[in-house]
Amino acid sequence: MSHTADTLHHDDGAVVKEIWKVTGILSALTIIELILGFWMMGISSSGMVMTIKGTIVILMIAKAFYIVAYFMHLKHELKNLIMTIVVPLALFIWFITAFLYEGNSYKNLKNRYDPYKKQQTEIKVQKNEEVNESKKTAE
Repeated sequence: MSHTADTLHHDDGAVVKEIWKVTGILSALTIIELILGFWMMGISSSGMVMTIKGTIVILMIAKAFYIVAYFMHLKHELKNLIMTIVVPLALFIWFITAFLYEGNSYKNLKNRYDPYKKQQTEIKVQKNEEVNESKKTAE
């Protein structure tokens, strides 16, 4: 491939500066997540723990945005190409959320029992052999 005078020239210093900026942002987000995670282990309030977990998830989404935008080069791509990646990703996140919700619902329903149904399962049913023997002895 030959280069012509029409080829765009990028300032290599600006590209390196942008890479260091993104690396710094990703590092800072990771450090904040770690600090929040270790801080969360000592907290006993469930509301505060859920808030910290939500904050960590938001920070993880921000990191995912930076990784996709800069290291997968989607920041400078066309909107249609971006949408072909973002829409399936959103559907994938929705699937994971739905499966977790359903799994939790199943776990909660499985742990509940109806005493009437429990009594029904404890009733001893005679086996066919016992039924046949009882009929023979009755005759």
